[in-house]
Amino acid sequence: MKILYVTTVGLTMTFFGSIIRELLDKGHTVDIACNESDSQVPDCYRDWGCGIHHIDCVRTPFAAGNARAVGQIRRLVHENSYDIVHCHTPIAAACTRLACKSLRKEGVRVFYTAHGFHFYKGAPLKSWLLYYPAEKICAHFTDTLITINREDYALAERKMKAKHVVYIPGVGIDVDKFRNTVVDRPAKRKELGIPEDAFLLLSVGELNENKNHQIVIRTLAELNDPSIHYAIAGNGALAEYLTALAEQLGVAERVHLLGYRRDVAELYKTADVDVFPSIREGLGLAAIEGMAAGMPLICSDNRGTRDYAVNGMNALVCGNVGDYAEAISRLRVDHQLREELGRAGSQSAERFSVGEVNREMLRAYTELL
Repeated sequence: MKILYVTTVGLTMTFFGSIIRELLDKGHTVDIACNESDSQVPDCYRDWGCGIHHIDCVRTPFAAGNARAVGQIRRLVHENSYDIVHCHTPIAAACTRLACKSLRKEGVRVFYTAHGFHFYKGAPLKSWLLYYPAEKICAHFTDTLITINREDYALAERKMKAKHVVYIPGVGIDVDKFRNTVVDRPAKRKELGIPEDAFLLLSVGELNENKNHQIVIRTLAELNDPSIHYAIAGNGALAEYLTALAEQLGVAERVHLLGYRRDVAELYKTADVDVFPSIREGLGLAAIEGMAAGMPLICSDNRGTRDYAVNGMNALVCGNVGDYAEAISRLRVDHQLREELGRAGSQSAERFSVGEVNREMLRAYTELL
């Protein structure tokens, strides 16, 4: 097979290394089309011999670059005779499917993975007015529409006219890596500036409004327990806001903004509880990584977490500060519950393993050709 992956920006390709490496190992050709102006494709793809092609796609929906990208993608696909064009991210996906509309008659098969529709139950009206009609139109030019959560799958099955609608849960995680990582816990805590005897909550994710880290900081203040600390691994626009909020609430000494980290697997083994408070998620890989590591999970209720978090079985699901305070307090004193949730979560993470996800993706490719 000859496959072209299309994304809006280069950084998105960070998530597809495993499936592309497997495709290359099986003798297939994989190229990439994206805009590297703001973020580069990871170096590994060039090392592997993938062709990297520039398109003028940008995240702003009505930018002139997107119109140019349609023509660029059309020429690229026609000149290179790809069997499959697999697009990701909404803008690149719209451009790609418009570009390949006529090329499908020549045998090109178009895949789109929706990493969480922008329209969902409770989404802003503007998302339904802009993205929903666009997706309904573009679905007509899609051979396989892949959704990563059950709610989106049900919606796509009912409302979208893609030739095939498939559920594949995300891009997969390296379960063994998170499960088997060993860390010197006291030394790691010392490195992070966290007391060895602290009860440590950990969140992994970008510092933005949607990730909702502020609710955990407010919960910390509500509990007023000096032994409970909260660490967040990630960068983002809300770093100053979260720091100021922690200072305002008198918990600054117990809130640790760790920035972007390459040692996330070690951080999970260093903490006591994984907290995943996002307002919305297409799936929520960070929560599943924590489960794979054997961490007890406290999380919000959204369309992504509903696919794996069952309250009282493998997680404690929360809605407001009171819920989070109760969940943290329970886990603070109940070591057995922490262990039970951790074991159950680790088992739940198995079906999101990169091996399982890659098998499903390869099956989807081969069944259509």
